[in-house]
Amino acid sequence: MSLKGKTLFITGASRGIGKSIALRAARDGANIAVAAKTAEPHPKLEGTIYTAAEEIEAAGGKALPVLLDVRDEDAVREAIDKTAAHFGGLDILVNNASAIQLTPLQQTDMKRFDLMHQVNTRGTLACCKHAIGHLAKADNPHILMLSPPLDMQEKWFAPFTPYSIAKYGMSLAVLGLAGELRSKGIAVNALWPRTTIATAAIKNIIGGDKMMQQSRTPDILADAAYEIFTSPARDFTGRFVIDDTFLASRGVTDFDRYRVDPSLALAPDFFVPDDSEAPCDMGPVKAD
Repeated sequence: MSLKGKTLFITGASRGIGKSIALRAARDGANIAVAAKTAEPHPKLEGTIYTAAEEIEAAGGKALPVLLDVRDEDAVREAIDKTAAHFGGLDILVNNASAIQLTPLQQTDMKRFDLMHQVNTRGTLACCKHAIGHLAKADNPHILMLSPPLDMQEKWFAPFTPYSIAKYGMSLAVLGLAGELRSKGIAVNALWPRTTIATAAIKNIIGGDKMMQQSRTPDILADAAYEIFTSPARDFTGRFVIDDTFLASRGVTDFDRYRVDPSLALAPDFFVPDDSEAPCDMGPVKAD
């Protein structure tokens, strides 16, 4: 199965994971709505909806830059309807946009919690709500959340309860919508990385340059997302996928190519269940 001619609406697609998913689909000749807030260059954040659209076109796809704040429901509806009208339908929705602040409750301003909740959980639900009517007309429709498995342990909440609640809200949406939309043939799944991923969030918020070097590139998530999108929607739904485990199940054996710096051990991401075993060595790559 190919994504040629398929239309994807990807939130947060101006950089990082969202852009990598877009570029992977573009290589097949897919249509991509680049839905994000960045229209002007930012001093700390690489890329805009327009530069991402240029890269998508160069990779072989067709792009529609869409300036969007997912907190605005009217804007979400208009953006999704515009995408479907522009490309003649909608096949895949990727809920990648997310806000993060890793602080305990007492150190978290409630306005910041509101932002995380409105972007992560509410924004995801708004995008799904207004995409369902279009997706129901597609041949192999998929909704994908970049959110963690529902591994309800204290250790995932205690360090940063506000963020965890907002992020797990996206995963609860997967659990509910997979059942709600099964009769319509719309797949709803979650994808999460085993390791940290080299993105602006890792560099600017979580771990700085050192953790960037201990991360994998966003390409691993793009390849995993591609495998999900090319799976039969009626059979592959309600799954909480860890990137490398899923790719290994699809025959991938070389995971070193995703490392930023092969000489360093990989940094594990949070929210990965204890019983999820890595399909490869997480330590530094040994020279031959």
